[in-house]
Amino acid sequence: MLQVEDLKTYFHTRDGIVRAVDGVSFSLEKGQTIGIVGESGSGKSVTCYSLLGLIPMPPGKIEGGTAKLDGLDLLQASEKELRKVRGKRISMIFQDPMTSLNPYLRISTQLIEPLLIHEGLDKKAAMARAIESLEEVGIPDASLRIRSYPHEFSGGMRQRVMIAMALITKPEILIADEPTTALDVTVQKEVLDLIKDRQRTLGTAVIFITHDLAVVSNVCDHVHVMYAGKVVESAPTNRLFTHAEHPYTKALQRSIPALQKKGEPLYTIEGLPPDLTKPVAGCSFADRCDFAEASCRETAPVLKEAAAGHETACLRRQSGEIDLNS
Repeated sequence: MLQVEDLKTYFHTRDGIVRAVDGVSFSLEKGQTIGIVGESGSGKSVTCYSLLGLIPMPPGKIEGGTAKLDGLDLLQASEKELRKVRGKRISMIFQDPMTSLNPYLRISTQLIEPLLIHEGLDKKAAMARAIESLEEVGIPDASLRIRSYPHEFSGGMRQRVMIAMALITKPEILIADEPTTALDVTVQKEVLDLIKDRQRTLGTAVIFITHDLAVVSNVCDHVHVMYAGKVVESAPTNRLFTHAEHPYTKALQRSIPALQKKGEPLYTIEGLPPDLTKPVAGCSFADRCDFAEASCRETAPVLKEAAAGHETACLRRQSGEIDLNS
């Protein structure tokens, strides 16, 4: 359904060129859920914003690559062509519903907009569909609440509104950008279950962006791990958690609080991600890696298959020098 090849998105700033996304490739099939995970600043959100033409230009610029949706290259598409795709074929749940929803407009106005634009419904029919959509995502008294403003909803309810808005046109692809970050555990589970339920009903493919591996383990079929603008590991979800093949993925797994032993200090990855305005000669994770050697800082790794459907960009793992699962 969607095939992304060698996507490069750079930001031209006064401090230099920030290589936010530097050669990312992945594919998405109908009904599939893929996860894109990594620390803040690894390029997860910029990757998906680039597909929909949502990065500010300037300073952002698509420097290369293709992103084909049934033959249409989204990276080369005109603004008119992208407007037909955004909100219709591809919808997005943004990270913060409080800042993504317009505080000056009622929920009803924001919900019916894609129906008026993409499906040509009249306001009465669009309003009926919007109320139905709110009811489907579990908002009580939907016919009354639809006329409320965003600040009159709780964080969990605002996130439900965002999901309703994203799915109201029955899109082929849903991009969920950390939709549960600001929610408590109970509401988080409700939101995840809701997305999965809507996916089963509509057959929607989902790209799930998050830094939370625990969430990924519950919702994704395949995972791409990003670090410093690149994919460093790609694998089916079950295999990623049982046979991680990159030290960064292993470190992320060790950082999951639920896996820590009681009474021991929480594990953290030492150091900071590299400055993306400066080219890195070798592996971008080398300075933080427990397994790095001199050669890791000299040769830039590329993704290579470690097992069927499982790729890693660790030079020492590719050569068989280390085994992360022994």
